[in-house]
Amino acid sequence: MVALIKSDNLNMPLEYEKAESEFIALLNCDDLDGKILADPHVADNFNDRIHSALKKSLDDDDGSAHLFVQRCLYKINRLKLFWDDDLKNYSNENSRFLFNLRSDIENQWSAWEEKQFVIDRPADVAQALFDRGKEDLNPELSEDGRYIRDDISEEGYRRLLAIASLDGLVEASQLSRVLGGASSEVQLMLTRILWEEYGSGKLERKHSTFFAAMMDGLGLDSRPEAYFDLVPWEVLANINHSFMVSEQKRKYLRYVGGLLYIEVSVPGSFINNKLAGERLGLSPEAISYWDIHIKEDIRHGQWMLDDVALPLVDKYGEDAWEIVLGYDQQKYLSSRAFSSVVDSIQNCENAVMQD
Repeated sequence: MVALIKSDNLNMPLEYEKAESEFIALLNCDDLDGKILADPHVADNFNDRIHSALKKSLDDDDGSAHLFVQRCLYKINRLKLFWDDDLKNYSNENSRFLFNLRSDIENQWSAWEEKQFVIDRPADVAQALFDRGKEDLNPELSEDGRYIRDDISEEGYRRLLAIASLDGLVEASQLSRVLGGASSEVQLMLTRILWEEYGSGKLERKHSTFFAAMMDGLGLDSRPEAYFDLVPWEVLANINHSFMVSEQKRKYLRYVGGLLYIEVSVPGSFINNKLAGERLGLSPEAISYWDIHIKEDIRHGQWMLDDVALPLVDKYGEDAWEIVLGYDQQKYLSSRAFSSVVDSIQNCENAVMQD
């Protein structure tokens, strides 16, 4: 039986909910650009709402506006991946309307995001990456990490899996977007990492399969995006950022820096999730995804540093500092997203206690 989980996150004002429904209808029509050409005002209401929300999210840091914008941006970005569904769902993947909308949101939002953390341009990029990797491989235990390890309940653990499933069930998909082009040792190493993430071509060993097994073991729905309405805007922003830097080749070095942070930091982060599952007495299947990452990502982090990041430092010289930029921004985005997940977990647990 699939367990039901109530959403405590979809708290957008009614005007945003209606505008999102309008947007979904536009996405699903047969010929979006043709529909707009025939009636130039058909998307006016949605356009007014999305641009108003974008301004409000960036000027006022309004959570509901952030959520609406990031949900819409995600729905555009996901068209770059195949979801093993009805082919008609991709009729508008090359829509000029969607392209312009995504570009407009990304240009303004990415500029805002870069103001949220301190940008460092180190003189010695290689040493800066060494230092960051050493620190984040064995980080100090944060309050959020301590909460997960020592205090999270089984219901909270289920909420953790539900939110993380939006990314975990399609893990490494953005990496596939940067592998084409001229061959090099760097390209081959990134392909090797993807190959391991995808279970070396065996579905039962693919990392997303382990995530699905965790969910199945707790009676959760393991279909991709089943718990989309639970996902905080900070998590959506993290995913949308990964789409942006992987799709825009000018941001390739930033993508590499971000992936380096993820591979280096995952063992230190996921150990708390694993220990939480063990404390709760969950089955090996219900913690399997954390376990395999703790074992493999130490190696992946070393590969990313030695065989991807450092060769690119040598190759790109003055531009190589963008690897550090990507690393630092991904660290900020990941930390912000994790804090929002912990908030959602605590809200969930408090609601259970009140019931």
